[in-house]
Order: sequence, then structure tokens, then C-alpha cells
Amino acid sequence: MSALNSTAMASTLLRSTVFFFFFTFLLVTDIAYSQSFIGINYGQVADNLPPPSSTAKLLQSTSIEKVRLYGADPAIIKALANTGIGIVIGAANGDIPALASDPNFAKNWVNANVAPFYPASKIILITVGNEVITSNDQNLMNQLVPAIQNLQNALDSMSLGNDIKISTVHSMAVLRQSEPPSSGLFHPDYMSVLKGLLEFNNATGSPFTINPYPYFAYQSDPRPDTLAFCLFEPNAGRIDTNTNIKYMNMFDAQVDAIRSALNSMGFKNVEIVVAETGWPYKGDGDEVGPSLENAKAFNGNLIAHLRSMVGTPLMPGKSVDTYLFALYDEDLKPGPGSERAFGLFKPDLTMAYDVGLSKNGQSTPIPSAPANPSTKAPASPKPKAGGGGSWCVPKGGVSDDQLQANLDYACGGGLDCSAIQPAGACFEPNTLASHAAYAMNLFFQTAGGDPSTCDFSQSATLSSNNPSYNGCNYPGGGRT
Repeated sequence: MSALNSTAMASTLLRSTVFFFFFTFLLVTDIAYSQSFIGINYGQVADNLPPPSSTAKLLQSTSIEKVRLYGADPAIIKALANTGIGIVIGAANGDIPALASDPNFAKNWVNANVAPFYPASKIILITVGNEVITSNDQNLMNQLVPAIQNLQNALDSMSLGNDIKISTVHSMAVLRQSEPPSSGLFHPDYMSVLKGLLEFNNATGSPFTINPYPYFAYQSDPRPDTLAFCLFEPNAGRIDTNTNIKYMNMFDAQVDAIRSALNSMGFKNVEIVVAETGWPYKGDGDEVGPSLENAKAFNGNLIAHLRSMVGTPLMPGKSVDTYLFALYDEDLKPGPGSERAFGLFKPDLTMAYDVGLSKNGQSTPIPSAPANPSTKAPASPKPKAGGGGSWCVPKGGVSDDQLQANLDYACGGGLDCSAIQPAGACFEPNTLASHAAYAMNLFFQTAGGDPSTCDFSQSATLSSNNPSYNGCNYPGGGRT
């Protein structure tokens, strides 16, 4: 057997084990409560979708709190009334010329698509066009900001301008440079339009919305280590040579590249929203990357990462609002088979695969024993005041990728890791080793001090020495 095949098999085994690690925790602890940073895209290029009323009930059974529509279907907007689910509606690229040239068209658009439904239907954002700036349609690009401004004026005239934001969605191709993340720069051909758009975003508090897809990054560089980096799985990491920050996943690297580009233009206060990201669970035979295993790993680990509230290296301690792609498959979409295989749910409202979004704890069957036994999940989300004088800490020499996996695992299931977030009592020293140690012990104590929960793929050990320090209290025995 070749070394390449051996590496691929080992990588597959590791991916299965690590996904089990995250996935089991999400299911057993039943932590899928609603979280405002998790949204989903609701595309309609299909002829087999369930009624909007059924979809509204489905969404209410999940921790998804926001839905992005590509248009403004009144049936869907009505169905989501009084659910508390935030709604993003869209004006099509084809609407931009009229919105830009005719303020009355903008008022009529708001009167037709917003006024009849708001506030019962919680419309939070209007996206004007999709990936317009990278369309190479110069006329459309020049009309984008005037269209957005006319819609803003229409909202303001109805006293809705502070409640409903307006933006447009960008592909990652707006960047000329994205590696390393700290050197992220927008393409000079787009600068004039972007400047006007960002000035609008900054003035109104609307987000800069992007479509980062680690899936496409892997397709352009289909090596095993790239796959692990894209799926949030253990890997050697990639060091930003400008900052010496080690990135452990592609999602953070892509988002931080946008953050750097925004900062370089002086727009440090403009927030980022991820309008789309996902991974197809199947594709054509010649497509690289689509598989059920990869889709479950990417979406499951992304959700765990968002729930951990770790954030990205350049935006720590918070999770970027992220809209998963997608709610359902769209069977009428053109293109390769993968384009019709991004759905997390089937038209019969069952899960295509389970990534821990259900509130009621329903799950798909999980293996009775993983290839390499992982730490058991705690049964209760409340840590005990005492843990028998034992604390769970990393073993010496544990790699950064294992520490990151431990941190994401421990905090990704809903435990209160605020102590290691900025301004938290245990945030300093701001190192991966320190934060992972706190999180691993919190997980162990939450499980009642069960020794079997201090394993973390054999990277943890029990210690009788209290690691608390300088106001940072590790649960288990109190400071000595």
C-alpha cells in the first residue's frame, strides 16, 4: 500500500473519530438551545419543497434563529410571523437599476415586501443583489450603492431605518489577497464601489456580508491536510507569518482575511456576517470533496465552533452570525450534482444528517464504539463545587491542534466558557494552552468528576494540584 493511501486511510479514521467527539457531545448533553448567531439559507429553486407553514414549524424545533431568503416570498414571510425567527429578504440583481433610478420604486418595494408583514414577521435585513461586485457588470456595480440608499430612504420614511438594515452579499473574490489572513486586501478594481458601500455600512450599522466556502478552498487544493484544515479537524495549523498567529481552520482564516481588508480601509467597526457557508453531502463522480462524512464534519464542527464563542483570532470572544447553506436541497439548480446536495433537511422535514440543531434531542444513530474511544460527554450542564480534590489538565507535550480540538469540544456544547473570553477572570494568559486547560477541567467537573471524562483522546490527566491562580478559580476544589 502506498504512503499516500495509508495517509488517506488514517485521515479518514481520524475524521470519523473527531466528528464523533463533537457530535456525541452535542447529542448526549441536549444543548441545542436557540442561538442568535446560527441562521440558515432557504432557497427555492426546487419543485418539491414543503409548505411554508411546515417549514416554519420545523425551524421552531431547531436552534436556528435566523433565515435568509433570496427573494421576498410573501407566503414564507407570513408563515414566519410571530415565531421570533429573524428574516433576511432579498432584492434581486434585476431590481437594482429601478431601485437606483427611481425612489418611488424603492418605496413601492418596501410597501410590498416589508410593510404588510413587519413587525409580526421579524425582518432584520434586506440584501440588495447577490455577489454584484464580482459580477463584472460595471453598470450594475455603479448602481448598487444608489439602490441601497434609496431603499434606506424608503425605510427611514416609515421609521423603520433603525430596525431593518440593508446590505449586499459578496463572494470571497472581492479579495485580491487573502493569505496570510492579516494581509487580506480588497481587489483594487472594486475599491471605488466598496468605499461607498462601506461608508454606508459604517453610517447605518449594517453588516458586510460574505460567502466564505472552505469547501471550494479544498477543491482548489485537495490534499489531506487541507481537508482537515477545512473541516475543523486536528491539523498542523497554518501560521500567519505577519502576526505569528496559528490558524487551525479555514473558516477563521477566510473571515479574518475579510476583517483585515476592512481594517486596512479604515472600517474597523463594520461587522461581518457570513451569508452562506456549507458543504455538499454528495456530488458527481469527478467532484472533489462532496461526501456525507465531510458534510457532517464541516457543519457539525462549524456549529460547535460557533457555540464555543471562541471567535476568530482577530475577533475573539464572539461568534460571527453565520447562515448555513442550506435548509433544503434545490433539485432544479443547474450545474454539477453537488449544487443540488447542500440541504440539511429533506422535503419530508426529516434530517438529511444530524449536526445537533434539533431542540428535542432527536438524532441519527451513532456508532456503539468509535475507532478510538473519546471522552464521554457530561450528563449535566452544571459543574459541582467540588471534584474530590482532582482537576483535569492537559498532559505535557500535547500539540496545539489537539489542544484546539479539546477547547472546541469542551466549550462547543453549551458549557459556560465566559471565564476564558475577553474580560473573563481566566482570559489571561491569553494562550491556547491556558484556555484549553480551563475548558477541559470545566468539562470534567461538569460531568461530576467522572475520571472517564478526563481523557480527551488520551491528551489529559488528573492532577491533585489546584491550577487556580490570581483570581482565576478552576472548578473542583476551590483555591488553596
